[in-house]
Amino acid sequence: MSEDERLRRWRMVLGPGAGDGTGRALGGADAAMDDALSALYGADERGGAGARRGPGRGERAAGLGASVPSVARWLGDIRRYFPTPVVQLMQRDAIDRLGLADLLLEPETLEAVEPDVQLVGTLLSLAKAMPETVRETARSVVRRVVEDLERRVAARTRAAVGGALDRGARTSRPRHRDIDWNRTIRANLGNYLPEYGTVVPERLVGHARAARSVRKEVVLCVDQSGSMAASVVHASVFGAVLASMRSLSTRLVVFDTAVADLTDQLDDPVDVLFGTQLGGGTDINRALAYCQSRITRPADTVVVLISDLFEGGIRDGMLKRVAAMQASGVRFVALLALSDEGAPAYDRAHAAALAALGAPAFACTPDLFPEVMAAAIEGLPLPVPDPTDP
Repeated sequence: MSEDERLRRWRMVLGPGAGDGTGRALGGADAAMDDALSALYGADERGGAGARRGPGRGERAAGLGASVPSVARWLGDIRRYFPTPVVQLMQRDAIDRLGLADLLLEPETLEAVEPDVQLVGTLLSLAKAMPETVRETARSVVRRVVEDLERRVAARTRAAVGGALDRGARTSRPRHRDIDWNRTIRANLGNYLPEYGTVVPERLVGHARAARSVRKEVVLCVDQSGSMAASVVHASVFGAVLASMRSLSTRLVVFDTAVADLTDQLDDPVDVLFGTQLGGGTDINRALAYCQSRITRPADTVVVLISDLFEGGIRDGMLKRVAAMQASGVRFVALLALSDEGAPAYDRAHAAALAALGAPAFACTPDLFPEVMAAAIEGLPLPVPDPTDP
């Protein structure tokens, strides 16, 4: 690396003020990137995580201000000069550090943002304060994120869950058109007759004719407290994908201190998301009581609780309901989060109590969720991630 390039990089890292000591002047795209960074990370004299410190930093930085056009220009600049993951990080920092959330209620600002799951969570938390002039723009932003998530997870979810349902529907007395010949041959390889060059299929493997009927019921019970925003987004998308599978009956229930059944809106996860109410308290016991009251076929039902387990309701009641559901034949799964961010802060005592009931509580990524559902449907051990893995 040349000396000039090394000084350039240090100047970009240090920002104006401290970076002036490098003697390296910036121009062109470098100067534009420096201005965009300084507007965000140099706007507060006190600095903070990620701030570019140095003498004179506060005096030289203009900040984003409260002007919608200037914020829209800044959002356009960072999309021009930085890759998408960096843009999304800078947007989140602007929301946290500079109160950008208020300006997200302006259509001009919303049209300029780079959508991601965290931004959707912020928009949903602002839904009550959102004027009608912004609502349609916000829905279009949310829809872009939802459609991207659906593209990522739909095929894998249908393959994993559909395979689990197919395996559960196998029969040893299938009709001719329902015979799975590949599995039948593998099951009868011991009956190979070399003199005839053939396998005698003493045992047929196939699919039951009930394959088009509902065989399993899934209840997604999702905590909509503020810390669970990303989980609510992913759960809504997965709920819509599962609801599209004819052999599953899927119910989506969201809760804080009240309970809302959003099953009727599962054909459009955007409607589901705008039906949520992020924030507020938590009453897991009440939510599980509602879910329990809707179960008609316990032995064919999987209940997935997605919550950080900070119970504001009756703790013993919550645990008794879980135990009662399991005793009736329900497969109960507890997820501390359904997101790429890992486990949030959670109630460790409640997690340990659920584990003692045979329902380990763990954080789950969207990539792992199809395998979790497939294992739950088949009655197999859950693929609980090793907490020591990096």
